[in-house]
Amino acid sequence: MLKFLKQVGDYTKEAVQAAKYIGQGLSVTFDHMHRRPVTVQYPYEKLIPSERFRGRIHFEFDKCISCEVCVRVCPINLPVVDWEFNKETKKKKLNHYSIDFGVCIFCGNCVEYCPTNCLSMTEEYELATYDRHELNYDNVALGRVPYSVVHSDPMVTPIREFAYLPKGVLSGHDLPAGARRAGKLPEEILEEMENADAK
Repeated sequence: MLKFLKQVGDYTKEAVQAAKYIGQGLSVTFDHMHRRPVTVQYPYEKLIPSERFRGRIHFEFDKCISCEVCVRVCPINLPVVDWEFNKETKKKKLNHYSIDFGVCIFCGNCVEYCPTNCLSMTEEYELATYDRHELNYDNVALGRVPYSVVHSDPMVTPIREFAYLPKGVLSGHDLPAGARRAGKLPEEILEEMENADAK
């Protein structure tokens, strides 16, 4: 009889332990049910890049003075600037400019330090090709003004970046265009810092 009661007690203990483990697993499941989704159905849904997104570099040939500052500040000496000195005007004449986006780390140093602002970052991020040599953009390819596929294509549903959804919003699909982004504005952060210093 004692052996039978011990077996029933052990069985009950194991059943309680199993129920506890199942409860822990379900608690994780229910916790994730209230979180925002992180999957984007890529060809049909695309994220709207953030304000300071560093995508493909746009180059304006007419503004370039061939100073090669972009080459000097690049961590990998990436831009190739081919120029010749014009003796009549006593200025450099740009012949060719190219950037290989297969090697570029998109740090933005060339854009930041360019004295004539002939380089700028765009929101274009779809640079996939079957041949890596196609990623070497010359001044003609760099000069193409990128078009926003996210906003203009009727087959694509634009989604705001998940990090910028306001608190409590779980989907980026039905967000009004004028909705304020999550987080504080720089002015609000400075105001809080000044108030903290005043105390």
